[in-house]
Amino acid sequence: MTAEEPLQLVLENVTATFSGFVAVSSLDFSVHKGELRCLIGPNGAGKTTALDLICGKVKPSAGEIRFKGRSINRMKEYEIARDGIGRKFQVPSVFGELSVRDNLYIAHSRNSGILHNLASFGRSVDAQDLERLAEMVGLEDHLEMPATHLSHGQTQWLEIALLVAQDPQLILMDEPTAGMTTQETKKTARLFHRLRGQHTLIVVEHDMGFVRDIAEKISVMHLGKLLAEGSITEIEQNQAVRDAYLGSGGIGRA
Repeated sequence: MTAEEPLQLVLENVTATFSGFVAVSSLDFSVHKGELRCLIGPNGAGKTTALDLICGKVKPSAGEIRFKGRSINRMKEYEIARDGIGRKFQVPSVFGELSVRDNLYIAHSRNSGILHNLASFGRSVDAQDLERLAEMVGLEDHLEMPATHLSHGQTQWLEIALLVAQDPQLILMDEPTAGMTTQETKKTARLFHRLRGQHTLIVVEHDMGFVRDIAEKISVMHLGKLLAEGSITEIEQNQAVRDAYLGSGGIGRA
């Protein structure tokens, strides 16, 4: 990703309210095509709500959200997904009773009907693509294993592979390393380095060591607003961020 890449996502003066509570307030936020952006901040800062707004799960009370130059405010959640925005939630969602291979097949298929996908299992046309996806997330030796038997970290990686299989242009990830071991977190960082540039990624994360490993640019939210943006060094040296979130330890020790 370079500074010359076009802006792919723009949130302009976006506000989200719930029964009078302002979860996101006049948020201005933009991401370039191919960028890997980390979105951090204390609990209740509005980070997850920001992702909900981008994917259409929550509609803005005010402001505009543009993806690839077009407003998506009025689009339904499934229409935004079809337009190229994928979302990984905090809790993995996979077909536990199906094998890793079959999970990948369903995600990779261009047909939207699950019954059609189930009826067409066993075709070899996409075998290499499925094996490539499994290798990318380190599950090449587990293709025939039911997903319910995977470890927590492996399940997270499978869900990331399911997203990548759909080839979204923008991927939203909400705390992808939650519950992972140190070794699994390091492996996830290596995976994200492979994804950067091929997809645009926005990552909400509390593990500051992981943020340090992957971040190109960091956005900090506080009380529903954008508090600061910049490199790791710039964010660590920002006194407002230190007061609101990082304390004196900096990124990697927060």
